[in-house]
Amino acid sequence: MTTANTPVLPLATDEAEALIAVARCAAEDRGVRAAVTVLDGGGHLLAFRRDDRAVLIAGETSTRKAFTALQLNAPTADVVDAVQPGGPFHTLPTALDRPLLFIAGGVPLHRDGRLIGAIGVGGGAPEQDHRIAVAAIEEVLGG
Repeated sequence: MTTANTPVLPLATDEAEALIAVARCAAEDRGVRAAVTVLDGGGHLLAFRRDDRAVLIAGETSTRKAFTALQLNAPTADVVDAVQPGGPFHTLPTALDRPLLFIAGGVPLHRDGRLIGAIGVGGGAPEQDHRIAVAAIEEVLGG
């Protein structure tokens, strides 16, 4: 059991690259031409890959989804309703200098209950992107 004072290993580059590889296979299995971004716990880029057949904006959306999931420590799929008109975070997408993206496909990464990074997938339908990200996390980090 990890305590608050026990150090947690940061997300390693080889883990980030494995997340990319698994997500790419999961996307291919679903017929999705995707871009995948992996950020470390500080929001720094650890790994990125865009299928050369993916729409160009998929790279930007995957990165913004990962950043949003990291900042909120929540899957972007879980916060979509909160930013709709009348939602508690309606103004949040425009309140920060760095743009957030509230579309499913961004998922935070945890180790021993602590936030260590995030993955973002763009290029498919939002639900597809979310499922691809979750599949990669389950295979590489064990859920």
